[in-house]
Amino acid sequence: MALAGGGPLGAIYEIGALCALQDSLEGVDFNDLSGYVGVSAGGFIAAGLANGMTPKQLCSAFIENDSASEDLIRPGLFIRPAWGEYARRMAAFPGLFVQASLRFLFKRRALLSAFEILGRALPTGVFSHAPLEAQVRRVLSAPGRSNDFRKLKRKLVLVATDLDSGEAAPFGQPGWDHVPISVAAAASAALPGLFPPVAIDGRWYVDGALKKTLHASVLLDMGLDLLFCLNPLVPFDASHSQRHRVLSSGDPSIPQLVVGGLPVVLSQTFRSLIHSRLELGMKGYEGSHPHTDIELFEPDHRDPEMFLANTFGYAQRRALAEHAYQRTRADLRSRRSTLALTLARHGIRLNNDVLDDPHRTLVGRKRHLRTRAARALKRLDEVLNDLDKALAERA
Repeated sequence: MALAGGGPLGAIYEIGALCALQDSLEGVDFNDLSGYVGVSAGGFIAAGLANGMTPKQLCSAFIENDSASEDLIRPGLFIRPAWGEYARRMAAFPGLFVQASLRFLFKRRALLSAFEILGRALPTGVFSHAPLEAQVRRVLSAPGRSNDFRKLKRKLVLVATDLDSGEAAPFGQPGWDHVPISVAAAASAALPGLFPPVAIDGRWYVDGALKKTLHASVLLDMGLDLLFCLNPLVPFDASHSQRHRVLSSGDPSIPQLVVGGLPVVLSQTFRSLIHSRLELGMKGYEGSHPHTDIELFEPDHRDPEMFLANTFGYAQRRALAEHAYQRTRADLRSRRSTLALTLARHGIRLNNDVLDDPHRTLVGRKRHLRTRAARALKRLDEVLNDLDKALAERA
């Protein structure tokens, strides 16, 4: 199992998708795979799975905030101010100001150089990773779990990026497995600008997604026969949003992304960059590991709800997890012909009764399409997508 990052939104999507896969696939236990690799938010989910937490347990703890359950990742833990980082940078400001002033006074043309010196007083991150690391450490210290890579029954790798060299740091691999899982997870999720780099053994580490989106080769080199990949972040296709709205019970339509202003444009840019690397990586995996079946699950590019999601409210988390659960089931139906053949080679079977059950939900009431015509169109869309993939596979 390879899990990409995506912040709180990514974690919610991956939990909903994993629950749909666990319900719909017979013959596979997502807590008993050969190995797990996680990047950024996907690292927290991978750590939970490798420690025996089922997708439903992750959902109960993270999505539902079950008071009787261990809370693996609370979105609020992502937005605690980095007071320590602020204090360190402020303490260094007087000395840096003197250096910058002297540089400007004695080298009149060194204004930009003086500003560069003052730039060292800016915090390297807005939010602290310490509360998140402490929470994960507490959860993984519960009976039957471990915060030590070396004590796990299943292989777990959490990938960060060495800030000074730009190289991938595969925590959990030999030579990297002495680091606590919670610290490695925090380093893997330390997105520059949002979180300060994490210090480990005298080196500084940031988000593993800076190097690659999935880092699936860590597992593929084990000689696997089947790899499941989950990627939460995809660029939005606004040109088809109107058609998708008809098929998805009134989701908000986005005719043109430029209307959303800078935040929407930046989100689309970031998602496009991340996804283009993923596409190149997947093509590379097909060439380098031709004997491994790789199945990728990700949101529909036409889905505005995943693109505009607000993940920090309790109701929004529940709705988004349910959304991810239902859309993953729809994805399975849309390619059940080709997927069934691939999975059958590994002793896994699609449970069509679960897939076709219109009343099955994850955390609450399912939103139903308003008219019989809309329901028929949605079903037709899934069947045609399935047929299209089957014909392409035969060709």
